[in-house]
Amino acid sequence: MNIQTTEHIKTKNKEELTSALILFNDEVNTFDYVIEQLIEFCHHDELQAEQCALIAHFNKKCIIKQGKLTDIKKLFGILSDKGLTLEIK
Repeated sequence: MNIQTTEHIKTKNKEELTSALILFNDEVNTFDYVIEQLIEFCHHDELQAEQCALIAHFNKKCIIKQGKLTDIKKLFGILSDKGLTLEIK
């Protein structure tokens, strides 16, 4: 039987809940292209995708998704392949 300590469970759950995917502004991708990718892969609605693109443009970065680290890593791979500049925090 595998017994996990309460501290281990708290740490694991905290990591899963606090992972974030950050989009950085770049001079390569158009607003429309970034918006399309956020809608398709992050499941943002059009307004949310537009707001994220604008925030990244003016603030140089924007958190576009939060969740489990495994889910964030998968999304990072997909969007990186699409040419977006990203970081996981």
